[in-house]
Parts: sequence; structure tokens; C-alpha cells
Amino acid sequence: MNRLHEIRKTKSTRRTTGRRRTGPAPIGAGNRRPARTATPFVMRIIGGRSGGRILKAPKGLAVRPTPDLVKQAVFNSLGARVVGARVLELFAGTGALSLECLSRGAAAAVGVEKSPRHAEFIRRNAQTAGVPADLLEVRTQDVFAAIPQLAAAGHQFDLILADPPYGEKNIGRRSTSLAQQLLDDRTLPRLLAPGGRFVLGHARRDTLDLAGGWREVKLLRHGDSLMRFLEVAA
Repeated sequence: MNRLHEIRKTKSTRRTTGRRRTGPAPIGAGNRRPARTATPFVMRIIGGRSGGRILKAPKGLAVRPTPDLVKQAVFNSLGARVVGARVLELFAGTGALSLECLSRGAAAAVGVEKSPRHAEFIRRNAQTAGVPADLLEVRTQDVFAAIPQLAAAGHQFDLILADPPYGEKNIGRRSTSLAQQLLDDRTLPRLLAPGGRFVLGHARRDTLDLAGGWREVKLLRHGDSLMRFLEVAA
């Protein structure tokens, strides 16, 4: 009886193990799927002599590159104002805005970025874009420390561009976002040359107070992003 039970058990095991599997093979020690390689966020220069060049940004949430569609709208609005301009990019991140300006004929640019890692991405992107080293200065420091230093040195810029990390929703209270802090900075207007433009990006949910030294001349909307074109109030 025991012998018959063993024979039946053996045949049943053979039938089970001999079936063809219809689903995906299990991931075992000898059949592991390769791990995905983390790739940086990829964007490009849109126009000018470096148009089409691919730029890179570090992976993660620490930097939020300005989307290409938003950049296109901004530079369509700026038009010929970029040619020959002296440009200052604050919260430069990847340097995409200042590099776009240089591609379109700006005379020189200064990018201010606090993170040494992100500043290195700006330098690499400048090389990728074929930008001569003497046209782009990368300052690795806090924006609100750089502003008074640049003003004390007598620097002025035809274009100031800033698309800082977004602030929180602030219904019923004054914004404390980085964009609002730029508007409240009393030294920043001194860096803008007569007739110059300050282009400031922020989230739609972040309601800003423009009272002070700035006057809005244009507003662009794209999804959750707003781009304000400002000039120094008379």
C-alpha cells in the first residue's frame, strides 16, 4: 500500500512539473531583471546658434527646470531684447535660461546657484552648448547674498531671470515664497539697467504682492506656472 502511494505521488509530481508555464517566469537568483539606471531630467536649448543642444539636470526634486514650452513663450515675448543683453539668472539650477539667452545673442550672463552640485551641471551644460567660458560666470552662493555683492560692485543687467522653487498655497496670508522674497528685496531693482526687464516665475497657487519697486508689464500663464514680466516702478 505504501509502495502504491509512492508511485501515484511520483506520477502526480511529474504531471505538475511538466506543465508549460503561461505566465511570466518568476524572478529568482538566476533570473533577475536588471535594475533601472537613474537618468537625469533632459531638456534642450530651443533657439539660436545652440538650438537643439540637449541639456541635463540632476535627478530628484531639488531642482525644477523651466519647461521648454514655458521657455519658448518667455523668449517669444522677449524677442530682440535678448540680443546684446547682459543677463543675470537667479536660482539658476541648470543654467537653462541664461544659456538660452547666450544662444540667442546675449553679450554675457551671470548665473547664481547655491548648490555646488547644480553649479557643476551649469558648467557642463555650458560646454555642451558650446558657450565660451568667458561669457558665463557661475557664482556658487546664496542668491540673497549675491544680490548686494553685485550691487556693491556696480553691476547692472538688461535682463534678470528667476524661476525659483515654488512656494506653498497662501490664501488668506502673505506669501513667504522665494519669489515673494525677491520682490521684497530692496537691492534687486538697483541691478536692473534702465529699460530692463525682470522675468519672475512662480506657481499659480502662490499669490504675490507686487507692491513696492516693481510694475508688471506682462503676464504669461502655462498650467500651474506663471511668468511675470516686470520693470522698475517710476
